[in-house]
Amino acid sequence: MHLQFRSGRRPVFKSETRRVVYVYIMKLLKQIRDFDERVRERIGWKIIDRYLLRKMLGTTAFAITLLMTIVVVFDVSENIQRFMSHNIPAMKVITGYYFNFIPYFINLFIPLFTFISVIWFTSKLSSCNEIISIFDNGISFNRMLVPYITGALIIMVLSLLLSNIIVPHTNGKLNNFKYQYFGHRNIAATYLHIKNSKNSYIFLERWDKVEGIGYNFTYEEFGSNAIKLKISAQTIEYNEEKNVWQLHRFTRRVITPDNEEIITRGDDFDTVFNILPRNLYQDAFVSETMSYRELRQFIREERMRGSSLLANYQIEQHKRLANPVGIIIMTLLGVSVSCRKSTRGVGVHVFIGMGLAFSFIFLQQISTVFSVSGGLPPILGTWFPNIIFLIITIVMLKMTPK
Repeated sequence: MHLQFRSGRRPVFKSETRRVVYVYIMKLLKQIRDFDERVRERIGWKIIDRYLLRKMLGTTAFAITLLMTIVVVFDVSENIQRFMSHNIPAMKVITGYYFNFIPYFINLFIPLFTFISVIWFTSKLSSCNEIISIFDNGISFNRMLVPYITGALIIMVLSLLLSNIIVPHTNGKLNNFKYQYFGHRNIAATYLHIKNSKNSYIFLERWDKVEGIGYNFTYEEFGSNAIKLKISAQTIEYNEEKNVWQLHRFTRRVITPDNEEIITRGDDFDTVFNILPRNLYQDAFVSETMSYRELRQFIREERMRGSSLLANYQIEQHKRLANPVGIIIMTLLGVSVSCRKSTRGVGVHVFIGMGLAFSFIFLQQISTVFSVSGGLPPILGTWFPNIIFLIITIVMLKMTPK
């Protein structure tokens, strides 16, 4: 956009369209500022609130940035030989690998480092008697929690976007990078039994995910007492342009109501089943490349087919909501732990916080294991750590000196 400035103030546009766009943007910004001022006035937003919110977000951003720097340095030192041996350009490594590698780890560690950051800077405030000064100026403990909750909500929204939109997309691109340059091939799935509908089943001796070809295919459809249709094929593949399955070297047997058998053989046969290629490969990690909407649809399909990995997919679905909600719980727990002034300094609060953080992670792993193999419902196994630490947080908040 080419602008000419007169008197250093308002831009002069060479076209009416650009002037209209500029006016519209300025009006929109003014409306946003007015809305922000009305919200602040209604909730009584003060300078101390802005100060605490800035400290929380700044400390969390710094901690995550420091962590990502360490993670990337270690990953580069571990994989640099592989990058060089495959002659991968440096820019491709940055854009294709690390730009898709970093969002996953940010989303993975953001609840933990929000908790540690809250403990760190709140302990510093407490050790400098700033918390006592806030209380002496008539601000109650509950009112002091407002900027903390605001910051937790901002981080929670960011985590929701990462979990359900950004990270699934980057995980897919990262997998493509690995397949392209490292030649990682998934082991073919073998002996698949899949429920196609209420009365029909599909059997595959082997499915090659990379090639997109299935071998020794059988489809059986049952009537009231016996099989009424059976289709066999040496190979099968999915045509994405036509949205049909293509069977090669097939045999089709139809059993009529009079118990007569009609057999048809041929080289190629196109048909439609209630499955897609993704339903043929039982991979617990395939759910990590799907958006939340795609994952819900995928779970419905796998539940109908009786997938053995259904619990893994449901855990992934619930985790995308439970982890962001856990940010609010861990923030309030961090405040309740660190707002007490300790004569031993900040280290005591950090030590307690690390113990609670690792207890939370341990509880998550235990509940996940029980959800996968111990009979615990996935929704309960995923939300159980949040429920336990919510109870701990409520007790700690009630015990906090106010």
